[in-house]
Amino acid sequence: QVLLVESGGGSVQPGGSLRLSCAASGSIFKINVMGWHRQAPGKERELVARITSGDSTNYADSVKGRFTVSRDNAKNTVYLQMNNLKPEDTAVYYCNAEIVPFMGWTNLNYWGRGTRVTVSS
Repeated sequence: QVLLVESGGGSVQPGGSLRLSCAASGSIFKINVMGWHRQAPGKERELVARITSGDSTNYADSVKGRFTVSRDNAKNTVYLQMNNLKPEDTAVYYCNAEIVPFMGWTNLNYWGRGTRVTVSS
């Protein structure tokens, strides 16, 4: 069993910053890709940013230059630093990780329960 737990969401004014964290725990042999998706009201879930085990990163065009994804492999944790937040960043942010739970097993996809981010004046 693998558990992903997000933290760091909240309410902020436009132009403000937040830092999200997501810690993975449980049966973990290897963590490959970790990342963040978000879902705004009435919209589909979308990729925000992802980072591989080799520290390669990808970002949605809408957050490039404002968000930074990073990871601490010793803590099985991924972070999302969000700067210059805009009202359109308002959404529930979900942590996602591709994890091999036991040696010899295939990659499995796990999701956190989400943390809400609200950007409003």
